Amino acid sequence: MARISTLEPPFAPDVAAQLATMMPVGMPPIGLFRTFAKNLPMTTAMSNWGRYELGRDLTLTLREREIVILRTCARCGCEYEWGVHVMVFADRAGLTPAEVTSLTCGSPDDPSWTAGREATLIRMVDALHDSSDVDDELWRCAQELLDERQLLDVLLLCGWYHAICFAARTARVDLERGAPRFADITAA
Repeated sequence: MARISTLEPPFAPDVAAQLATMMPVGMPPIGLFRTFAKNLPMTTAMSNWGRYELGRDLTLTLREREIVILRTCARCGCEYEWGVHVMVFADRAGLTPAEVTSLTCGSPDDPSWTAGREATLIRMVDALHDSSDVDDELWRCAQELLDERQLLDVLLLCGWYHAICFAARTARVDLERGAPRFADITAA
């Protein structure tokens, strides 16, 4: 049961205009955005950062971005945001069902992760989640595979999705219709 209800149409003109900037043309706004829109100045401020994290200026590839996001959401136990990203981006990012399963409940040592860079991203997310830090050994490994801009993007992407997960979980945003559930993965 949602703790903060979502806004429902018809939206006030300023809310409708903001929500329209947050979704592809013709797609109705997802529940999380309709929840955030209850605080329109916050939503407006968040939008530019969200566009950066999901946009072409991010220094990570789409696949790498989604590895970081899905692992972060899974580690945070945020079925809502994890499900949205699996539904919308996993195929586009070229993630296989085995890779999605590994990101959800597996390890960077799973056979899915033959590219050292991808396993390192998962290790970084796990370290950040577990200790809010990356130890020197992992950092050195990451520096061999990622430049400083990419390292900064990993840190902030992981942190951004921690914030998104905290909000979605705590507000108890209703799961999106048609989005996969953790049980779909863990039962497979």
